[in-house]
Amino acid sequence: MLQAIFFLTLVSLIHCSPLLVAPQPATFPISRRFNLDLSFGNLLQRDQARARAFLDRAGRNPGKRAPPPANVGVENSGTIYLSTVGIGTPPTEYTLLVDTGSSNTWVGADRSYRQTSSSRCTGNGTGPVSMSYGSGSFKGQECFDTVTLGNGLTITNQSIGVASQSSGFGGIDGILGLGPVDLTYQSVDGVSSVPTVMDNLYAQGTIPQEILGIYFQPSSESHSPNGELTYGGVDASKYTGAITYTPITSAYPSYAFWGIDQNLTYGSTSLSPRLSGIVDTGTTLLLLATDIYDKYVQATGARLDKNSGLLRITQAQYQNLQNLNFIIGGTTFTLTPNGQIWPRSSNNYIGGDYDSIYLIVGDMGYKSGQGFDFINGYAFLERFYSVYDTTNQRVGFATTPYTTSTSN
Repeated sequence: MLQAIFFLTLVSLIHCSPLLVAPQPATFPISRRFNLDLSFGNLLQRDQARARAFLDRAGRNPGKRAPPPANVGVENSGTIYLSTVGIGTPPTEYTLLVDTGSSNTWVGADRSYRQTSSSRCTGNGTGPVSMSYGSGSFKGQECFDTVTLGNGLTITNQSIGVASQSSGFGGIDGILGLGPVDLTYQSVDGVSSVPTVMDNLYAQGTIPQEILGIYFQPSSESHSPNGELTYGGVDASKYTGAITYTPITSAYPSYAFWGIDQNLTYGSTSLSPRLSGIVDTGTTLLLLATDIYDKYVQATGARLDKNSGLLRITQAQYQNLQNLNFIIGGTTFTLTPNGQIWPRSSNNYIGGDYDSIYLIVGDMGYKSGQGFDFINGYAFLERFYSVYDTTNQRVGFATTPYTTSTSN
């Protein structure tokens, strides 16, 4: 009888005990939009303005290994990616820019913030917040709310900015900041830093690792959605081969961002010794320091097109174009000749001629040696899978089915 009672008790305990399910990575689609109002300058000028803004922020702490005190937004970008994010209980949906070059998440640029039962805009951590983004700006108040990134992926008590005034974000509600937490330094009055969306996803046990995987399709592809974010891991179905990881660079100021070291070759010709720079979804082009850029121009024979701001080559020069190689973490990642040109079907977006061939390599506007020698923007990232690993302080890359695509 005692054995029977013990058995029934054990079965009852097993039946009533909740199953502990380990958190899993979650993948959600993102959509591409061309954001080219030529009244604000050509594509190169927009990307250069973003690069200068990065350096300007870093320059506020000259000689100190301290992070920039604010973020740089993506409203100047020619190509942007958007994610639908719910805020509040029940959630109001907002369309936010996906930005690895900034870390504060905020709303209210287009659709106004709607307070609900989960909103808190008073008390600790809710001070004034303001940021300048070059041609755009935002100021308002920091609040705390529930953020929903997709089915089952919810963050409670997430710090978000709420805009009372903004400019430069027409038709877009704000930014989904996916950069390192150091970029939030002193962005809110009275607060040293603000835990990011990724920080809180991990801290609240919603994702298994503080890792973000990003997949883009080339802008010449017409599929929708055009990319995806994987929170907490990677999507192995979107890349080929192994992921190569490289540690965050130690060079200032790149180390405060998703910064890496790399070498560049054009064909078999070295363009640079080791360079330090950043990986940024908010920059459209591949930007190189002026001295490195000049070597690339000389090697390709390209000419600067004043209307578009991009380098232009002839059909004969395109036929002779060599691979542009990025040596990262001991692995060579190659932009093929087709990967180095702007998609010809989109020449009209940049003020270019329909039948011309434009290159996606641009001049940063200053020489190398400042610890910020390049920005591997969307033109690079659309050819590779990228991984942003806060847990292990590293960035990863892998090839995809589009790495050698000839769709441009």
